[in-house]
Amino acid sequence: MHQYLLFSPEVAAARAAGKAIVALESTIISHGMPYPQNVQMAREVEQIIRDGGAVPATIAIIGGKICIGLSDEQLELLGTSPDAMKVSRRDLPFVLSQSKLGATTVAATMICAELAGISVFVTGGIGGVHRGAETSFDISADLQELAQTSVAVVCAGVKSILDIGLTLEYLETHGVPVVSVGQRGFPAFFTRESGFNADFQLDTPAEQAGFIRTKWALGLKGGVVVSNPVPASEAMPKEEIDAITLQALGEADDQGVTGKNVTPFLLARIKALTAGRSLVTNIALVKNNARCGAALAVAMLAA
Repeated sequence: MHQYLLFSPEVAAARAAGKAIVALESTIISHGMPYPQNVQMAREVEQIIRDGGAVPATIAIIGGKICIGLSDEQLELLGTSPDAMKVSRRDLPFVLSQSKLGATTVAATMICAELAGISVFVTGGIGGVHRGAETSFDISADLQELAQTSVAVVCAGVKSILDIGLTLEYLETHGVPVVSVGQRGFPAFFTRESGFNADFQLDTPAEQAGFIRTKWALGLKGGVVVSNPVPASEAMPKEEIDAITLQALGEADDQGVTGKNVTPFLLARIKALTAGRSLVTNIALVKNNARCGAALAVAMLAA
């Protein structure tokens, strides 16, 4: 076992029994939602994965270890501590060597999941190419991680605060396939349609698992984006969220918000401008992704 990995009793037992395991990130708890909705969401998502026949493994950096699977107390710590650092690939060595409290992003969770032998990871949405990246070079490390780390990432696409077209171009350039579930269109997190299509539509867990296994059997390293749109009953109107996003982006520019602070700022403003409806949608899409991810993890074990 890797020296930095620490498995929870539940995940250790699942590994020993050869059960399906689903990785979960922790920045959605520490930075993505307010308390107590963040911790409640985390517990409910874990239970959805159990109900789907798999075992949840929420990942975080605690006490100089990569914790694969968290206790209730650790979830509470991440959800309430102002000291939790947002950890991507660049930050992992620092947070581990300094024994800081770290919440893993999509990129860091992918790295830790691969170290732990977990091939399916569920999140809300992946990062991408930011608007104005042609001058700022602001491109999420998630995309480079998808190009090199062999983990399937179940998400509701990318947020409309990003440049979705350039994000998909970047993924194509780096050979990362984008699969959609139940529709051809690539979703945009709060909304089901972004105006762009995914590369391939694969609606069943068996089809998705067959695609992913084939990719890796060919020696084609790197991840797969499994884009699973928010349920129609919970989605926000595209025109409304686009207008609010433009307003929030303008406010971020006016206030000089940059770098890794941009996404938390924009999500907080979108929540305020939608009177909390965006948070309801956010929670709904994560739960929907958990159901999809649990089914995929179970299918990945099938012969």
